Amino acid sequence: MPRAAEALALSLLLAGGAAATACDKPVYLTFDTGHMGVAPLVAQVLQRQQVKVTFFLADERTLDGGSSLDDHWAPWWRARAAEGHAFGSHTWSHVVWRGDEGAQFRVQPTAGPRAGQRYVLDGAGYCEELRKPSQRFEAMTGQKMLPLFRAPGGKTSPALLAAAQHCGFTHVGWAPAGFLGDELPSERYPNDKLLAQALRDIRPGDILLAHLGIWSRKDPWAPAALEPLIEGLKQRGFCFATLREHPRYTAATAGR
Repeated sequence: MPRAAEALALSLLLAGGAAATACDKPVYLTFDTGHMGVAPLVAQVLQRQQVKVTFFLADERTLDGGSSLDDHWAPWWRARAAEGHAFGSHTWSHVVWRGDEGAQFRVQPTAGPRAGQRYVLDGAGYCEELRKPSQRFEAMTGQKMLPLFRAPGGKTSPALLAAAQHCGFTHVGWAPAGFLGDELPSERYPNDKLLAQALRDIRPGDILLAHLGIWSRKDPWAPAALEPLIEGLKQRGFCFATLREHPRYTAATAGR
């Protein structure tokens, strides 16, 4: 075959392969930190299924008595960064917004030395909560986080979102159908019911929410439902992407 014709054939083959693998039904699987008990399993499933996700990091208490961003977990985060996943902030102390107070915010962290206490943060203090996971992540991995955050519990106000935006962070929630239910009581919401509901209701473009360990759930969700969910969505023609590729956040994450 002449060289020009050979080159044309190769280009057509590559184009055809790209078209065959292109997906017009993306979903965006995300994980918030937790007690990290299912983190090794989650990593294995994502590797096996060749799925990239977005993690939101807070320094939360773990089953081994440490915290999710301590030195023990640094190799785990480095490995996920090397695999090409994306990362955002979940506030350092898992700070839950409880209300606005003038130009400040009433908050209650669930992690750190002030866990369970209620106090007031100004905008600069909240921005520091957003930045600390990013700084720790870069120290652990050598990579930068995306300028995205998820408020613990999804609890925000317009003033809180404006304060976060002022220091460069854009909030990410989740789709109603994307709430995978791994933090609900397993007695009332068994894994098979949650899986069936997700496979029935998830739609293209949905952001999905799960965790790396929930203290209150007796029957962990991920060992029973994560891989069947991924496989079931793939069978329905869905593909998985990180929030770098989400059209709502591409401008904020450009170059990251």
